[in-house]
Amino acid sequence: MTPTVHDVARLAGVSIKTVSNVINGHPHVRASTRQRVQQAIAELGYTPNLTARNLRNGRTGVIALAVPDLSFSYFAELAGMVIARAEERGVVVLVEQTGGERERERELLRSPRLGLTDGLILSPLGLQASDLADRPRAYPAVLLGERVYDAAIDHVTMRNAEAAQAATAHLLAAGRRRIAVLGAHDDDGAAGLRLRGYRAALADAGIALDPELIVETRFWDRAGGADAVRGLLARGAGFDAVFGLNDTLALGAIRALQEAGRRVPDEVAVVGFDDLDEAEYAIPSLTTIDPGRRWIAQTAVDTLLARVADAAGPAGVVSAPFELRVRESAPAH
Repeated sequence: MTPTVHDVARLAGVSIKTVSNVINGHPHVRASTRQRVQQAIAELGYTPNLTARNLRNGRTGVIALAVPDLSFSYFAELAGMVIARAEERGVVVLVEQTGGERERERELLRSPRLGLTDGLILSPLGLQASDLADRPRAYPAVLLGERVYDAAIDHVTMRNAEAAQAATAHLLAAGRRRIAVLGAHDDDGAAGLRLRGYRAALADAGIALDPELIVETRFWDRAGGADAVRGLLARGAGFDAVFGLNDTLALGAIRALQEAGRRVPDEVAVVGFDDLDEAEYAIPSLTTIDPGRRWIAQTAVDTLLARVADAAGPAGVVSAPFELRVRESAPAH
């Protein structure tokens, strides 16, 4: 016979309510109790009737995730992590691309399609604070990304400036003094915040900022990183390190340096930001910042589902922990 929630409760030696709490991912369950229930579920092969549960709760069991562009490795990997966490929590994810366009991001927050999902995780690029003013307050939403809005909405972000400062400080500690930064922009997004961290590390080391080493790129892709390095070399700019403001810029920079006969890391050390899967397997492997993407994905899903269940407190901003991954492209001194 098909196992029931009563069978799980009996085998685990807990109440039906405790089994329900474990299935629904409620945080206030002892780790040992959660483990017993999960073992009982696995042993019995129990599958929750999500359709019936959602009908009782007036929910769809579906959440939406909107990112700028899945062709960028960062967003593709982030989406995979969100989907994995959602599966653990028993919900399905619908994924949309916005192209980073403000109007599409605005439309998502007001679309009648919101009725098909229980909540939205949105990674905006063009959205403005004013766009959040008249969104449906009853619809749960969580924002990702660097720009923090002055609005009553949950936001899961990363420590861009601090992490970039740590990456630059790592290069300085290895004796590098002419550090080119690729992908820079003076704005309040990722580029501006990471540039701020770069500047702070130079200031702490007493090294003057050289505008010649700050390179803007149109796109944060391999071509942008390669072209930026080729431009530096063509201008005769002396540099002994490169900080790509994301991994794809850094990987493109390594390619251009190798083409020019510059040895990495002997002549030029390279650091990236994001810790994409391919960073570990590049030649040389890429030293980079892990900004806590898995933590961000899991926290975003958990926060959204707490809002859906009306079990969360006031909206707020949380920042992920980061870690410097030291590899071949910029080893420790």
